[in-house]
Amino acid sequence: MWCVPHPNMPNHTLVLLDTEGLGDVEKGDNQNDSWIFALAILLSSTFIYNSMGTINQQAMDQLHYVTELTDRIRAKSSPGNSEVDDSADFVSFFPAFVWTLRDFSLELEANGQPITADEYLELSLKLKKGTDQKTKSFNEPRLCIRKFFPQKKCFIFDRPAQRKNLIRLEQLQEGELNPEFVEQAAEFCSYIFSHSKPKTLSGDIAVNGPRLEILVLNYVNAISSGDLPCMENAVLALAQIENTAAVQKAIAHYDQQMSQKVQLPTETLQELLDLHRASEKEAIKVFMKSSFKDVDQKFQKELGDKLQAKQDDYYKQNIKASMDYCEALIQDIFHPLEEDVKQGIFSKPGGYLLFIQKKQELKNKYYQVPRKGIEAEETIKKYLESKEDVADALLRTDQSLTEKEKEIEVERVKAESAEAANKMLEEMQKKNEQMMEQKEKSYQEHVKQLTEKMEKDRAQLLAEQERTIALKLTEQKQLLKEGFENESKKLLKEIQDIKRRNSATGPRCIIL
Repeated sequence: MWCVPHPNMPNHTLVLLDTEGLGDVEKGDNQNDSWIFALAILLSSTFIYNSMGTINQQAMDQLHYVTELTDRIRAKSSPGNSEVDDSADFVSFFPAFVWTLRDFSLELEANGQPITADEYLELSLKLKKGTDQKTKSFNEPRLCIRKFFPQKKCFIFDRPAQRKNLIRLEQLQEGELNPEFVEQAAEFCSYIFSHSKPKTLSGDIAVNGPRLEILVLNYVNAISSGDLPCMENAVLALAQIENTAAVQKAIAHYDQQMSQKVQLPTETLQELLDLHRASEKEAIKVFMKSSFKDVDQKFQKELGDKLQAKQDDYYKQNIKASMDYCEALIQDIFHPLEEDVKQGIFSKPGGYLLFIQKKQELKNKYYQVPRKGIEAEETIKKYLESKEDVADALLRTDQSLTEKEKEIEVERVKAESAEAANKMLEEMQKKNEQMMEQKEKSYQEHVKQLTEKMEKDRAQLLAEQERTIALKLTEQKQLLKEGFENESKKLLKEIQDIKRRNSATGPRCIIL
């Protein structure tokens, strides 16, 4: 493997995978060659098959590995109800096929007319009519190449240097090489650099370095365990890893946003919920961008649960921050009053009303302080309730008040306490309503972004299927033109199966 910056495409890496030669008689292991061939197909976006001389029957026989791909690769983990072979989906994820012919000495012509290397390949892939075993053996590799690979290209190369110089080929300077070979090599490289597409998986998932590692391990482990490497399973295994990372990435983004925006305690619960909702929306976007193939929205549900837990934690932190601040504020404001009570300042005729007046002044001072948070009322209420005994004692002992005035004051205090309790109840109900409303908005945000992603994914899937149908239609028409009706009908059946799957990928129910 060589990894180099792509010469034509910024921010892309050109990965060159070279395999050992196939068909080495000394190895005596055809299974090994078949697996190497299959692995190279699965990992590449452009598959270059390198052989000597012309494309004759011997060259085709050496390419028998292509006929074994149906026994080496699976597109889907289970065949389903389709009557069409699993290999019908190969063209949707197989690489482009480039056949390079080294030391090519033939004149490129047909019926006395010059032809291109691509036309030579096309003629070489023509089928023979007949039903005998020899004809079937002749047609099978050609048919597989025509059906499995979305693009086909051919390059021919003259001998790179004179025979006497071939043994030291690697030491030769470019000027000592055959000029025609140099020109052909430059044309070949130019084509590969400009036409080779980035490697993608089903769903237009671009393969990067970490994903390539996962794919290699998945395919090799499947082969080593006696199973077949499966494209669908590989994508799902990749999704499992990346979706887990997407959840973590989204939560990290949420934490970053909240830490920058939130200053506890918030003045109101709604302020905190608005900040949470904005950060949650961004976090879901991060997840949607990084995730794929989230079957049954398993990972999105996990993200939703984590975000809800984060909101609940911020809610508790907000309560504590507000309570701590209010308690410290009350201590600071009411401490002089408590000292006056201890000194007996109010233990005299008229002291009770003086105490009530002073207490009201301090309450007003407390209420004027901003950003006390959502526990401001509850904290002052609890404090004042804890001092009711002091007020009662001063009321009972104040000789300047008549019994009737004392009774009226007791009723006033009760009414004030009841009003405060009602206010607290209303506040609690309002908080519950705000929390329920936030939960609904959170759900709707998840559904909205999921719906958008599903529509985008569906459009992508349909576009992929349309490309596959177009490729199959082209090949089907060509087979019909050549007179191979049975093969043409098989392709039509495959096309109908794809269209049937298209209709089955309509709008789905979203359950979170």
